[in-house]
Amino acid sequence: MESERIPDAGNAELRAPVVWFMALAAALGTASVYLLQPAVAEVAGSLHASTAATGTALACGPVGYLVGLVLLVPLVDRFAPRAVVAAQFVALAVASAAGAVAGSPWALGFVMGLVGAGSAVGAQLSSVAGRFAQRRRRATVLGIVTAGISAGILAGRIIGGWLADVIGWRAMLFVFAVPCVVVAAVSLSTLPTAWGRTYAGYLDTVRGIPGLFARFAALRRAAARGALWFFAFCAIWAGLAVALSQPPSSYSPERIGLYACAGLAGVLATRIAGGWTDRVGPRNVILVGLALALVATVVLGVALSNTVVTLACLGLFDAGLFAAQVANQSTVLAIDPSAPARFNSAYMSVYFVGGSLGTAFGAAAVGWFGWPGLVALAAVATAAAGGVTLADRPRRHAATQPAR
Repeated sequence: MESERIPDAGNAELRAPVVWFMALAAALGTASVYLLQPAVAEVAGSLHASTAATGTALACGPVGYLVGLVLLVPLVDRFAPRAVVAAQFVALAVASAAGAVAGSPWALGFVMGLVGAGSAVGAQLSSVAGRFAQRRRRATVLGIVTAGISAGILAGRIIGGWLADVIGWRAMLFVFAVPCVVVAAVSLSTLPTAWGRTYAGYLDTVRGIPGLFARFAALRRAAARGALWFFAFCAIWAGLAVALSQPPSSYSPERIGLYACAGLAGVLATRIAGGWTDRVGPRNVILVGLALALVATVVLGVALSNTVVTLACLGLFDAGLFAAQVANQSTVLAIDPSAPARFNSAYMSVYFVGGSLGTAFGAAAVGWFGWPGLVALAAVATAAAGGVTLADRPRRHAATQPAR
């Protein structure tokens, strides 16, 4: 049965400085799981382990992130966000310091699982935006926080690689623990204090997350189209590295890594998309974003040899899908604004699985079908997401009505 809820007491408006702090905190938390990725060879050498074993250890980060989405994100529906977020950043600081002294791949893998779970704080903060932001500004606030998450994905790899070269990966993890402690302290004095009020227990809430898909059609549609385009997004970026490393390009890993700078367009798009969603509605923003991404995908299929065109298309591709993500996630958070985290947890779990499948598929698909074949499949997935959106005709109060 649906848990009964009564309005939170003392919910203060999220003022601009608090929102921007949330974006910064989301960037820091998200970056934590990407810091070691550029330094996998150095980490392997330091641990006297194979690159494969070290890569497996680092892969525990995304696994931990999925666990965090399910088990930790719903906590901000029940407890004061300032306490939950502060506790997670303290845990990130401790896990980061523990990773710095890890002596084996299995120990590092365990720590990376904890770091991955803690990095779900970004999803927690987007849930806080959905719960506390004014309805007319909900998507705008979400766009700012999501821009922080996007920046964290990009900055984590860039800063992690740079610091690992300058001071070594162990010292880098120690250094990272310091801003985590600072953000934890600021969270305690900045984020909302209101507890959620619910008659359902925590375990009941977690067990009930899969059932949300059966009961809420809006959640099913949002998760389906989000998983489709995140599959396409991850497939393109995973396949790109393989395609550029092969003849005739034969680029070095460093040069291939520079293509990630195109992701800056996605960071900007998330900020803009939030405001537009509040003005014209999520459906319109999703459709425009997917259309831009689809056009960029088609051009990518034939323009890989032209670096300028490829970078422009990657920027347009990222911008379109990141904009669609902000608008789509705003529909999820609007299903129950008094308790958005459980819906966000359900949505992000499916979204993440779609992306994981895309990453695994993208690298292999270049060998199976070639770059044009991979791009064609990504275009089909993006178009399918658009089809789901077109079929989702606006209905009054549809977002808050359970499926019949």
